[in-house]
Amino acid sequence: MKAIVIADQAAGAAGMKLVERPEPQAAINDVVVEVHAAGFVNTELDWPSTWTDRTFRDRTPSILGHELAGVVTALGYGTTGLSIGQRVFGLSGWYRDGTLAEYVAVESRNLAPLPGDVDFTEGASLPISGLTAWQGLFQHGRLQAGQTVLAHGAAGAVGSIVTQLAREAGAYVIGTGRAADRQKALDFGANEFVDLGNDTLEDVGGVDLVFDVIGGDVQRRSAALIRAGGTLVTAVRPTDIRPVDGLTVDFVVEADRAQLSEIVQRVRDGRLRTNVGKVSSLDDAVASFNSTERRAGKTVIRVLP
Repeated sequence: MKAIVIADQAAGAAGMKLVERPEPQAAINDVVVEVHAAGFVNTELDWPSTWTDRTFRDRTPSILGHELAGVVTALGYGTTGLSIGQRVFGLSGWYRDGTLAEYVAVESRNLAPLPGDVDFTEGASLPISGLTAWQGLFQHGRLQAGQTVLAHGAAGAVGSIVTQLAREAGAYVIGTGRAADRQKALDFGANEFVDLGNDTLEDVGGVDLVFDVIGGDVQRRSAALIRAGGTLVTAVRPTDIRPVDGLTVDFVVEADRAQLSEIVQRVRDGRLRTNVGKVSSLDDAVASFNSTERRAGKTVIRVLP
């Protein structure tokens, strides 16, 4: 099968190659999925799991990508809840070969059924962005109706879903981003927008929840805005930044079939819009990843036409 692999961490995206690899086999509790579309997060090149296994041994060349939408072609021993020929979407394991390939072996519990009225491109754009937003807001942020959320990167793949889910839950959402992102963030439902390049973040006033996808100085300044009892949620990296009288939660997103089903149902009934950006074929993906063009929204690779 064709797959995009990387072996040289120092080379960055320039080290990606489209190669032939053996098709995967389904281990216990696995399924093999014929990948129709795959999502890609460019920060994968900074993740330790891209380069080493859980015991820190080199595992390159690694197949990139962790989000997928496709069709089940094989079941491993003990697999339940899915069937051959079923449309699915979800996440591959962080330390396993990924989804930028024609086939991938995935733990069945990491996948959810993909309804027939949601196309594969949409399905592949949802797992990381949707689950990050859902878990950050509701599991870790304990969002309640009437609260105020500061959603960084509100026009991006994660931030746009944070904005929509928070608004649906009854929150007031202040989105942030670059000046060019203003209208897109407002279109996704932000009540207000802060241009981080020109506006003063501190003018926002107090908020109950900060959803951080930036880190650094923006994270530090945002923590100072959190009201007593509020929460800073970040999916960037572990941090020692804490609100004066609140909680900081840094987390790694986890696959969850029930949450995936909740998210895709919102897409089906119009409560949630996907934020698909650049779409490339598998053959063109390496060139696309090495482009200097700014990517807005989720990068999706169409593995099958």
